[in-house]
Amino acid sequence: MKKVLLTAALVVAALPTMAQQVKFSVSGISDNNGKMVYLINQNNSSVIDSTAVAEGKFSFNGEVDKDALMGVRLKESGWTTPFFNDGTPVTINMNEKTLKGSPLNEKVTAYDLELDRPLSAFRTKLSTMSEDEKKAKGDELNKELQKIFDDQITFVNKIFVDERNTLIPVAFAELYFYDNGLEAFDKLQQEKVVFANHPALKKARNVVAKALAPAEKAAFIGQQFTDLEMADPDGNMHKISELVGEGKWVLVDFWASWCGPCRAEMPNVLEAYNKYHNKGFEVVGVSFDQKKEAWVKGISQLKLPWLQISDLKGWNCAAAPIYKIDGIPDNILIDPQGKITDRALRAKALQNRLQEIFGE
Repeated sequence: MKKVLLTAALVVAALPTMAQQVKFSVSGISDNNGKMVYLINQNNSSVIDSTAVAEGKFSFNGEVDKDALMGVRLKESGWTTPFFNDGTPVTINMNEKTLKGSPLNEKVTAYDLELDRPLSAFRTKLSTMSEDEKKAKGDELNKELQKIFDDQITFVNKIFVDERNTLIPVAFAELYFYDNGLEAFDKLQQEKVVFANHPALKKARNVVAKALAPAEKAAFIGQQFTDLEMADPDGNMHKISELVGEGKWVLVDFWASWCGPCRAEMPNVLEAYNKYHNKGFEVVGVSFDQKKEAWVKGISQLKLPWLQISDLKGWNCAAAPIYKIDGIPDNILIDPQGKITDRALRAKALQNRLQEIFGE
């Protein structure tokens, strides 16, 4: 999951360029009087404008590129309401996460809500459970969460089939490329789908490329690891070097409790840990959380048995500049001599690599 939040269009004949400017008119309601609302250009993740909610209302007006993927987000909220700038006025109900506008934009919002609904229901379910209940049902909850993420991927893949003649897939491209690989972008370009040249599609491709195999990250492979010292949930200081050596292989897992893809990957890491821990496989979690309570809850919900450390500085985490981390999940694998041998091992790639090291 990147720093920038991302989420979610009638058939168009073509998408020649994004240079044409089109006026936009966005109005909305919210119960959060005094809080800031941001209008975002998701083509390049820039903030176009911002305003405070006054008397339950807010509005934006201006011009931006035609068909630009835009979004409205309330400060401190994880939800962004997406829409394309097709020239039709947009009205947003921030309380209900709904939108009224062109058929294109209403459909984008409907898809976005449907994609999020199971996860929201899961969060609500967790909020009604005690910590003891969560611990007792940890395995069951993890399986339920994994299924939700698997279903999300299936849902997005279906959107790319059903809506290939509209702009709609653009709003879900990052998740699509994570699942289908960067070659999926090249395939869309070759097939010349109507959204093939949309700037937000290219941005999504670049985001995934950086997260999976950026050159600057790959450059760490073969180098000695740089140690990190942070506190565990009890406030005790720990270093990664505590685990390195003595025939051990250490996976340093960069994650956060709020990161959906991180949580979706955790069952895979847990499976690897349970399978190879007795053979010398160690894991240390380095969290990009800011709120200790959320971090501790995430560890408990996911039933993570390995060492967890964090400086609770979010994207200002000390690990970020050291290991060039601009997106999570991410990880490095350290051999018994302290050298970094692999980067960004996920899903089957992690299992296959550990099988090479430890055997069956």
